[in-house]
Parts: sequence; C-alpha cells; structure tokens
Amino acid sequence: MQPILELDNVGYTYHTTAGETHALKDISFTVNPGEFISIVGPSGCGKSTLLNIIAGLLPLSRGELLINGLPRETYEEPIGYMLQKDHLLEWRTIYRNITLGLEIQKKLTDDAKEKIDSMLKTYGLYEFRNAYPRHLSGGMRQRAALIRTLALSPSLLLLDEPFSALDYQTRLHVADDIGSILKQQGITTILVTHDLSEAISMGDRVLVLSSRPGTLKAEYSIELSVENRTPRTSRNAPEFRNYFNAIWKEVDNA
Repeated sequence: MQPILELDNVGYTYHTTAGETHALKDISFTVNPGEFISIVGPSGCGKSTLLNIIAGLLPLSRGELLINGLPRETYEEPIGYMLQKDHLLEWRTIYRNITLGLEIQKKLTDDAKEKIDSMLKTYGLYEFRNAYPRHLSGGMRQRAALIRTLALSPSLLLLDEPFSALDYQTRLHVADDIGSILKQQGITTILVTHDLSEAISMGDRVLVLSSRPGTLKAEYSIELSVENRTPRTSRNAPEFRNYFNAIWKEVDNA
C-alpha cells in the first residue's frame, strides 16, 4: 500500500530581520490511506507550521514531502484544511457557505449537490441549510465548516484545533460525531490538538513533537480493547489511562 503522505527529514526555518528561527527539524513519518493521525506537543513546537507545510501554504526549508507519490509542489488534488474558527460568511446561508468553494472552482455539479445534501442529512444540518450562521450553535457551525471542506472531495484532511473554540461538553459531542463519521468514510486525517484525551480517543496513531525546533520525539500506535470504537467509547477503554500518562510524560518533558 502506497502511503498517501510521506515526510522525509522535513525542516522549516523562519527568516526575520532578527535572524533565523528553526521551527521544525528532521520530521519523518508516513500516513496510510484511511488513517487518522493525531499530533501533539508543547505550545510553539511547530504543529500548525507542519500542517501549513503539508497544505502547501509554506515551502519546505529542507527535506522531502510527497503526497500520493508526488512532490507537494506538483500535487494538484484538493487538500482539506479546517481551522480553529469556522470562517463562515455571515451573509450567506449555510448551504451557500458550503457550496462556496465549488462555486469558485466551477465544480457545483448535480452530483456535488447530491453529495452536499447527503452530508447535510448525515451531520444533522439538512433542516438548517437555509439558515444563516448566526442562527446555529458553535457545534453546528463546525459541522457546516467540515461539510464545506469535504464538499471538495479532498484526498487528505487537515484539522488544526477544530474544536478548541467550543465549550467542553459540546466539544466532546462534536469530536465524537465528526471523528466517527470520518472513520466510517475512511477519510485520511491529520489532527493537531493540545488535548491529549482528544488525540488518543480519535487517533490511530499519536505523534509527539518536541519543543522548538520541533522534532518527532515519540510515536504511539493506539490499540484499545473496545467494541465499535468511537472517540467517546475510546475513553472508557482500560488502556486509555496508560496511553494518556505515557504521552503526557513525553509532552511534559519535551
């Protein structure tokens, strides 16, 4: 099986008038199709910078990055990127927010509209498709933002603290819903989060970055003895506490 994503000794350096800042150093890992990878680490270690590099928003300073076997700079298929804020346009309905990317790319076909309607029903937003963002709760807005991202049929989905703006209870519900659906649909996903419980409960693997310059300090394959694993049921697994304590020590000593 060819990995969908391959990083080989990836590094990134910021250049400012004050000098150079080494943000990332010698990052190497692969992601297989359908995998859900969580990335954790101390603040300022370069987690979001790494996502920006994968998304093509920042250039590599060194190393190699391949997506489906192609160099990042030549890869043209869409990559989904969901940020902390939903960035919904308040003057467009939920449906017209979701279709915005397809409209810009002139890809709003009948098939695309059917796919959007199906996702709206799956995510419980079909009845709110003609409402405006201000009428929706924070969790519903995040679901709408995810549908907008998935409407472009990305080969890879990047999530940068997508639930951090939500209150704790809503965060648990939304993470469980979205995580379960992404797993069911087999969407390859990379999640950056400060919440270790979230990283473990949602991820097939958890990657731990060190303090700046961020390096790959540790990697954990998450194997939990629960039936019909979801982010919520994962937290009840007997192994969950052990993973949490081990990863916490890695981050605390990073």
